[in-house]
This record gives sequence, C-alpha cells and structure tokens, in this order.
Amino acid sequence: MKQIRLHRSAVLILSALTAASLALAAADRKPFYLHSGDTVVFYGDSITDQRLYTMLTELFAVTRYPTLNVTFVHSGWGGDRVTGGGGGPIDLRLQRDVFAYNPTVLTIMLGMNDGKYANHTAADDATYFSGYQHIVDAVRQQLPTERITLIEPSPYDDVTRPFILQPDGYNAVLLKYSDWLQKMAEDKRLDVADLNRPVVEMLRAANTSDPVGAQKIIPDRVHPGVAGHLIMAEQLLKAWNARPVVSDVAIDAAAGNVSHSAFATITDVHAGEPLSWTEADESLPLPFADLLAGDRDHSLALAIHSSDVTQALNREPLQVTGLKPGSYKLTIDGAAVGTWTAGELAQGINLAEFETPMSKQAMGVRDLTVSHIEMHQFRWRTLQAPLENVGLQNLGSTEKALDSLEAEVVARQRAAAQPKPHAYRIAAVQ
Repeated sequence: MKQIRLHRSAVLILSALTAASLALAAADRKPFYLHSGDTVVFYGDSITDQRLYTMLTELFAVTRYPTLNVTFVHSGWGGDRVTGGGGGPIDLRLQRDVFAYNPTVLTIMLGMNDGKYANHTAADDATYFSGYQHIVDAVRQQLPTERITLIEPSPYDDVTRPFILQPDGYNAVLLKYSDWLQKMAEDKRLDVADLNRPVVEMLRAANTSDPVGAQKIIPDRVHPGVAGHLIMAEQLLKAWNARPVVSDVAIDAAAGNVSHSAFATITDVHAGEPLSWTEADESLPLPFADLLAGDRDHSLALAIHSSDVTQALNREPLQVTGLKPGSYKLTIDGAAVGTWTAGELAQGINLAEFETPMSKQAMGVRDLTVSHIEMHQFRWRTLQAPLENVGLQNLGSTEKALDSLEAEVVARQRAAAQPKPHAYRIAAVQ
C-alpha cells in the first residue's frame, strides 16, 4: 500500500503543458485509428492469448471514445508460430479465427515461439519471414481493404535476468524480427506498433529502482503480467493516435469562471466557500487507482512509475486558481478524492490518478469487458475449435446462443461507458 500512496503523492502535475498547449495538441492530433462500424481482430500467440493488452486496448477505446461502435475479437492461441500451432495450421487459423469475423482491422503479433529460444538457427528466421509474408498476402487477398497493424513482438526479458544460452540474449532475435516487420510495413504500406523496445526501456528503469520487483513484470520472462501488458497496450494505442486527455478543466475560484475546458462541459459554477460546479466529461479515465488497489506485488505501480503511460494515456488535469491560502478538500458526488493546498491546486492535479466516481465507473466497464472476452473464449476454445468436425447436432445453436449472450454483455458494456455529470465541491479544511 505504501507504493500506492507514493504514486498518488507524485500526482502534482504537470506542467510544462499549459491548458492552451493541451488544447492545441488535441486540435493537431491525428484522428483515432478506429472508426464506428469497425471490427478488430487481435491475432497472435500465447501473449495475445493472455487477453490482457488486448483487453486494456479495448477498455481504453470504449471509455475514451464512448460514442464509437467497434467490435473486438480476441484470437490469440498459445504456442502459435507463423505456420500455426495448437489451433491448427495457419490457413485454418486464418479462415476460422480471422476471416469468419470479416474484420476491418487486424493486429498480428507473432515471433516469440518462431525464434525457438536457445535452439534458434538462421533457418528459423527464413521460416518466420516467409510465413509472415504468407499471412499478410492471404489477408490482403481475402480482405483487400482491411487495415493491418503489424505488432513487433513483445520482449523476452533479458534485462532482469540475462539469457546466457544465446550470445546476445534471446530478445536480440525478436528485435531482428521487429526490424524486418518495420521494413515490411514500409514496403506494403501497413501500420506497425513497437511492443518491444518501449517495454524494455520500462524494464530497465524498473530494474534500476527495484531489481526484485522488476522481475515480476514478466515473471517467466515471456508472458507479462498486467503491468507489462499495460505498457504494451500503451504502445499499440500510441500507434493508433489515441487521445491522451480525458478532460482538461481550469476554474478561477475567485471569479467563479471557467478559465478553460476541453472534452468537458461545466455548468452551475458557484464561487465562494465552498466552490462548486457540475461537470460532464466526454469520456472516462483508465481506472489506474482502482487497479493499483489490487496490485499486491506492486509490479503495476512500478511499471507506471517507470514509464510515460500516465502522460500518454491518462491525463485528466484539474486546475483551480484564485483560492485563498490554505488546504482544501475535493469531493465528487460527496465522495472524498483528496486534500491539497491552494498552491497545489493552482499548479494542477491529475484526477485520473485517484479513485473517483469516474474511475469506479470505468472499473465497471472493465469488468464487463473481461466478461464478454471470456464468453467468447469459452465459445471458441471449448466448443467451436475442438468440436466443429464432430457432427454434434446442437453445437451450432449453442454457439449462436452464446453469441447472443455475449452481445447482450457488450451492450451493457457500452451503456456503462457513457459518462455522467458529477457534482464537484472544493471546501477549505479547518
């Protein structure tokens, strides 16, 4: 719990960026990669099969852009290579687990298993390159207008524990694959996201400050926990031009005026003691504080501190000027958020780093997101894949029933992501 308090005390922002520069940056930012009506398929091996960076990516899209109508399908299979794996050969995997959903957006992350770890040879590289080329060509032929994001494979952890079975460590093989994917993306005009180097950079920073804790970010050196997946999701969302700002509000307490607001509507401002207003944001924050409350090994807090993920994805600045010297307590809908001095509030705080009614709402969206993902996983991996050729009479109707149930959960997820107005109150602490 100590690290959580340190995380919150570090929240006093920010700010080389003024409200005006934030607004300008938002205006200049490219549009978000996803559009209403898109279907996204996440394709990959066991790291995608963990359904963590994919879940966090979906959660961000649903909460930051609550008016978008995007369908997400999670199609990772543990052990997969570019030639396929436990779910069947690659052409079967593509037909059943990609093409069947008629996606408009496809992400592909493969490579961890293709390099064969300590048994790596040059022949493995040739197989990877030709196999990946086959995947892209097959997708282009079947879905010529689909937008493809090639994901540079997430790292093997050579940082916290050196891998002595390869001269340069195993991640060097994955970086070679990453360089090749970058070149392929340029040649074929595909999109690309680097989920390797930024995660390694975070690991190095974490290893410097907490060597024991850093080993928990990728516990088995291959499969990250939620801490590593958060940084991976950050990189994919950066590649997709994700908006980092939830809302941006500045209020002059003395005048009772709204100095600045972006992605929020402010009404009913009452100056004096206490200061109060009603705020309706356009989106919800990622629930960092709520997730940190369950961070028993502190690896999530360590990853957040060792990266730029808060600045990149979760900025919800609130600035209140014109307060008399003293300490002030902020409540939202009657729930205490925190206490700051007048000077700290004038500098600004990042509400996205605290438990608020908005973060709790986002946590509910997260729970529904996990529920629909797990429903699809059961339908696909327990019923469809192993039983599709057995000839069971009721298999199709059962799958349709599960699809209908999942659609109902997704509808609840979308409804839960719609922002609500909240009552803010800042009062002096005696």
